[in-house]
Amino acid sequence: MKPVDGAQRVDGAQPVEEAHRVEEAQRVDEAQPVEEGHRVEEAQRVSPPPPAAPHAARTPPARGVRTALWAVALGALLAASVIAAVTIGPAGLAPTDVVASVLAHLGLGEPTLTPLRDGIVWELRMPRVLTAAAVGAGLAICGAVMQALTRNPLADPYLLGLSSGASVGAVVVIVLGVGLLLPVAAFAGALAALVATLALAGAAGRASGGGLAGNPLSPTRTVLAGLAVSSMFGAITSLVIFWSATGDSYREILNWLLGSLAGTDWASVAIAGGALVAIGIPLIASARTLDAFAFGDAAASALGVHVGRSRVLLLGGTALLTGALVAVSGSIGFVGLILPHGVRLLVGSRHRALLPLSALAGALFLVWADTAARTLFDPRELPVGIITALVGGPVFALLLMRRRVS
Repeated sequence: MKPVDGAQRVDGAQPVEEAHRVEEAQRVDEAQPVEEGHRVEEAQRVSPPPPAAPHAARTPPARGVRTALWAVALGALLAASVIAAVTIGPAGLAPTDVVASVLAHLGLGEPTLTPLRDGIVWELRMPRVLTAAAVGAGLAICGAVMQALTRNPLADPYLLGLSSGASVGAVVVIVLGVGLLLPVAAFAGALAALVATLALAGAAGRASGGGLAGNPLSPTRTVLAGLAVSSMFGAITSLVIFWSATGDSYREILNWLLGSLAGTDWASVAIAGGALVAIGIPLIASARTLDAFAFGDAAASALGVHVGRSRVLLLGGTALLTGALVAVSGSIGFVGLILPHGVRLLVGSRHRALLPLSALAGALFLVWADTAARTLFDPRELPVGIITALVGGPVFALLLMRRRVS
């Protein structure tokens, strides 16, 4: 019986070994498609990409080209607007008269206008139009910078209490009757408001422990400190007007508080244009730093930006430029608030494109706003701040609706 049992064990083992061989063969057969799939994928990597689809030819132009096109268009429109705005008024002037007067004063041509008409162009309208362009460009740059630094889309150049501080200086000078010092007093008031805002924000940051991280001027603390300083200086302005203003000083103060370019001259052009060149261009050159701030302080620090020092420098530059502009134009709202938002719809949020195009758009907007302010109700003249508010309010509402829909 034992050999028989052994033979039975041998016979019984054969099916097991065959089953193992079948399973091994099945594993090999199942692995082949995978290896073939890998070979197909490898071949697809090596093989050249398929030809471009026909719709690729309709790809929109690169952002740099689009930005350059917008810059050329806005620059040409601004130059044409400056000439056209000078011709608009009671004294009928042609664009050729304006060009001839400018060339004659630059020593590039012979005078062809009568002294009266030349005086209207060169002494009255041209300084006012150029001041409007410089103020509009500067306010738009300041608005874009403030919105990036505070990461607040509602920020504008007056967020740090600059307008209220400048108002205190201007109102005190108007009440005292020393109008020649008004730009200096307004600038000094704006600087006082800036110092008060930064000091309050820094003290609050150190009290809360933020100074230990080297960044006491956080966006939230800076905005809240600006609101507090603005309220305080606004109350001082109201107190001075209530206590001391009499007669015509009420109208003069009201014009200044609402913003007006009446009475500007070449000295105003020098102040606003000089500040725009000296401070506005460095602010435009800080586009990469502002792009880093858009991602937050931590991301900006990781990208190599010294957050605290950069924020103080940019805020200080913005305040100085705003103070110089307010000193010659009064407080003009909505320019720094709405123009950067409108430009973002055209070229996106990169500050390398946003800042220069906002400057051109702000200049263009304020040139026509001031032209409307001095001509719509001739012989009466509106403060230009009323025009910017009437236009800027609905436009800002439309921008808000568009952003919410998108």
